[in-house]
Amino acid sequence: MQKPGRTKKVALGFMVVAIALITFIGISTQRRCNAQGGNDYEYIGLFTDVMTIVKKNYVEEVDSKKLIYGAINGMLAALDPHSSFMTPDTFKEMKIDTKGAFGGLGIEISIKDGILTVISPIEDTPAQRAGIKAGDQIIKIDDRFTKDLSITDAVKRMRGPKGTKVVLTIMREGFDRPKEFPLMRDIIQVKSVKSRLFDGGYGYVRVAQFQERTDEDFAKALKSLVEENKGKPLAGLVLDLRNDPGGLLDQAVKISDHFVENGKLIVYTAGREKESKMQFVASNRSKEPGYPIVVLINAGSASASEIVAGALQDHKRGIVMGTQSFGKGSVQTIIPLSDDSGLRLTTARYYTPLGRSIQAKGITPDIVVEQVELPKEPTKREMMFVREKDLENHFESDGTTDKPVEKPADKQDDAKDRKPLDPLKVDYQLMRAVDLLKSWDILKTLGSVQK
Repeated sequence: MQKPGRTKKVALGFMVVAIALITFIGISTQRRCNAQGGNDYEYIGLFTDVMTIVKKNYVEEVDSKKLIYGAINGMLAALDPHSSFMTPDTFKEMKIDTKGAFGGLGIEISIKDGILTVISPIEDTPAQRAGIKAGDQIIKIDDRFTKDLSITDAVKRMRGPKGTKVVLTIMREGFDRPKEFPLMRDIIQVKSVKSRLFDGGYGYVRVAQFQERTDEDFAKALKSLVEENKGKPLAGLVLDLRNDPGGLLDQAVKISDHFVENGKLIVYTAGREKESKMQFVASNRSKEPGYPIVVLINAGSASASEIVAGALQDHKRGIVMGTQSFGKGSVQTIIPLSDDSGLRLTTARYYTPLGRSIQAKGITPDIVVEQVELPKEPTKREMMFVREKDLENHFESDGTTDKPVEKPADKQDDAKDRKPLDPLKVDYQLMRAVDLLKSWDILKTLGSVQK
């Protein structure tokens, strides 16, 4: 018969062995699960454990909805800069954005190298008027540093009622230190298409953003230019996509479809799932005449605008001019959720017709033209030249002189009497684009003469 003390020692020994065996089995199982790619349900269990601990032990009472929303947002933010969770309010605002009207500053933003960065300011908005530029790094929004701030949260902080103030602290190449830009929020009415006709029948169409009605407005602009050109086909077209942050994929395809031949590939997408593998080809819609096209791009041209530039470049339907584009080559799918919230999830990369991925690379222009400040006054060199009229005792050719008509003093500085600035005199890249179209016609004429 065993002594009681010895019995206890034996039982304790068995218990230690059992615990060690269970621990070993647990570790072995975990390693096996990890080797097999892990068990999703384990991590879901981990998540519920953490949520329970937080709910029970956090210093203040926590709303479950807030915890869940925060967890989802963090999960998506860990994937890439463009995937995000949208609360019901944010999801509603996103749908308003694509219709072209919202309250805010007028900035398209992204996260680049971990820093909140301006893709481009939208034309005629508080951001553009304040001097915000593509590539600016937003260090602070009011008193809140943007480090570790998601795009969704950043947008929410910049949005607000018309007339309210927000201060952006910006770092820019050439700045010694960050600079504050105070802005006043406004209702941002984004007119996605603008157009005008230059002398000689050269058309100009500016696409500011790809919204629900962009293709419809684009078609009207082209028709209007032909009417203004007395019904004659355009001699050439400048398609301006500078500072166009993108927008709806289907609108980019439709804009390209005006110029790409029927059945030709415009863009294709590829991802993990079968549904993400799509091809978009030109339809049998009526096409624009084969006039020459110059596509203007810059660092603020992103996403949908890069699709259009890439399609016309690959099919040699237009010459791309300007500077390297932004390089956003991913497709985001919008997925509504049951509580009216939504996911913006990166589901594919898109490729130009020749199979180029522009992700983090951008579109390289055929002709690189930097934007430069054109002189508004005669240069010193121009002022050095002496002309006939400057010589003493010069005479007029026919006895008549063209004397300038002086305005009354009270009208001289009246803004209403001033003509708007000619864009060809203040926009160097646009001037070069139109010059290229004109030289195109001259070279074509010379070629026909030589034949």
